[in-house]
Amino acid sequence: MQVQPYLMFDGRCEEALDFYAQALGAQTMVLMRFRDSPEPPSGECASAAPPGDKVMHAEFHIGETALMASDGDAGGRPMFQGISLALSSPSEAEARARFDALADGGAVVMPLAKTFFSPAFGMVNDRFGVSWMVVTDAG
Repeated sequence: MQVQPYLMFDGRCEEALDFYAQALGAQTMVLMRFRDSPEPPSGECASAAPPGDKVMHAEFHIGETALMASDGDAGGRPMFQGISLALSSPSEAEARARFDALADGGAVVMPLAKTFFSPAFGMVNDRFGVSWMVVTDAG
């Protein structure tokens, strides 16, 4: 059994993939656009389908972790509530670089600082509203 995050960027998926490539070294492994679907939308879905250039499905990797993403219905208002992605960094310097990259255009929730459990821990919402916890291992 496996659980993978599937992020719905509501029309900003390709922008998010580019951002994570720059900020975190993410690699896009799969990208399928709505126009690439072997079955065009029909019925009620046909009138509500996003433009063909929008991302129907993507898989991207950050380090050893695979995540999936989509533009969803491309309404323009991505909402990520009640979940955070935890990003473990092997060093304080890397944690700072990743934290600062994620904060660019986003909002710092808790500045990166020493805690009782980590030499560097902080929380940030990136420019898409995805919540991240950046942590360096104590050992």
